[in-house]
Amino acid sequence: MGFEPPQRLVRALGESYGDTAAGDWLAGLPGLIERALAATGRAPVVERVAAPGGRSSLVLLVRGADGTPAALKLAPAGAAPDLERAALAHWNGWGAVRPLDPVNGGRPVEGALLLERLHPEVSLRSLPEAKALLEAAGTVRRLWVDPPAGHPFETVAERSGRRTEAMGAAAASDPALESLVAAALAARAELVAGSPETLLLHGNFRQSKVLAGERAPWLTVGPEPLVGERAYDLARLVRDRVEDLIASSAGAATARRRIRKLADSLEVDQDRLHGWTLFRAVESGTRALAAGRRQEGEVTLEFAGWL
Repeated sequence: MGFEPPQRLVRALGESYGDTAAGDWLAGLPGLIERALAATGRAPVVERVAAPGGRSSLVLLVRGADGTPAALKLAPAGAAPDLERAALAHWNGWGAVRPLDPVNGGRPVEGALLLERLHPEVSLRSLPEAKALLEAAGTVRRLWVDPPAGHPFETVAERSGRRTEAMGAAAASDPALESLVAAALAARAELVAGSPETLLLHGNFRQSKVLAGERAPWLTVGPEPLVGERAYDLARLVRDRVEDLIASSAGAATARRRIRKLADSLEVDQDRLHGWTLFRAVESGTRALAAGRRQEGEVTLEFAGWL
């Protein structure tokens, strides 16, 4: 492997899987890349690593023998690349990056995804906030479709339920978090008791997950797909650019205004969006603290406190 994986990825893998497991996966990357390139049937050449890249996968920018650009995404099993492949195949390019199937009857390599090339350096975060939110709303709307029959995706109730124990542990270890965690858990319990929809969701939708493309101005990448209600999917978008919100004297009012605007523009129940925004912010904040990312955790929890 004639390159080094981004340090951001190395650190994140260690946080998620432990240093030993992360090191084992990184050590196996050269072989995985070789198998993945061979399976494409397109004799691609690796141009460079997409940097700084994400926190769960390595993306290589490649070019086929015919000059066609593509992106090869490599992820450990814990990142559920097979579920990502299934969701992208179901969307088939509608609002999302399009997967490129192996040619000549080849089979995909486990842990590898060959995708159409977007512009990784140009995301919605490059736009002014108002324009970015408008484009984000238009993009995520396209993703909300009925899931395929017999789909493998977990539900919102299942995913959010898996995270409640860690939230409770965070509150037990820090009494200052007790009221915030209790409010988030109470909101979740009420929300899952009466979920109104079962749609395919992105699962981690935010401005940085929407990149400029050629066949469409903006396309989403990096889904963590699940099924459930649209309000859950919008909740992460509400706290985008949270550092700017925290630094602003009007941050709390801006956050609440975002909830109203997004709910109105996408015909989502405002109270449900508020509840899921609270739960997801508290869950993310406590998880960041547990991983040692103290500044990120404190900022996210301050945002949650506004709600």
